[in-house]
Amino acid sequence: MGEHEDESVLTRESRPPDQVVAYGAHPDHVADVRFGGARAHERPLVVIFHGGFWRPRYDRAHTGPMAAAIADAGWTVASVEYRRVPGEPEATLEDASAALALLPSKIEHHDGRVVAIGHSAGGQIVLWLAAARATKALAGVLALAPVADLKLAQAMNLGEGAVLAFLGADAATRSDVDPERLPSPTIPVTIVHGDRDDTVPIEISDSYIDAHRATRLVRVAGGHYAPIDPRSAVWTTVIDALDRLSRRS
Repeated sequence: MGEHEDESVLTRESRPPDQVVAYGAHPDHVADVRFGGARAHERPLVVIFHGGFWRPRYDRAHTGPMAAAIADAGWTVASVEYRRVPGEPEATLEDASAALALLPSKIEHHDGRVVAIGHSAGGQIVLWLAAARATKALAGVLALAPVADLKLAQAMNLGEGAVLAFLGADAATRSDVDPERLPSPTIPVTIVHGDRDDTVPIEISDSYIDAHRATRLVRVAGGHYAPIDPRSAVWTTVIDALDRLSRRS
């Protein structure tokens, strides 16, 4: 952990969800829903995929502060749980695909479109969805400090072997899971990444951008958790990026 990393948002209390919605039969097939008020009817549903290097001990609870803040700003928000089984990336990605496909019809107070937000490992998930499982409803993707290049992340030993543990194989053999090596998304994608991120260095996003030039990269001053912390100086940048992705073309 570097000196610039502030993890306080991970344990900060927030208001409880307004509703918990299931999108499948497994105990992890649920999402915490917070409604966004009158304006939410004119905006996409925001679907959040949490980080934690795909490890079972990290769950959606730490997205509470950001989800509540986004709802307070006028969007209906669903914070997704998903299976995190070491060596079985298909479980995680199948769940993400199901959540994206099924949750919009199970949740009210949005305009039928979706913007997917993912932080860290969740950033890998939403970038994968944008390239491999985009639905007609998916209006855009906002990746916050994403693990956007699995091959490079493995080489850098991010999360003390997190990529190898997630995949159960060398990243070089799983181009189908690696956002950097997938086809470029055809929907708008924005990355927000801190220039002092010691957990997922911004070089990971730079590598993704080199491969996918249409992606918008917003560099901010801060560490790994600043983009998910409503108390951080960069939070307004995140909301601005979400607002931009939410506009109808």
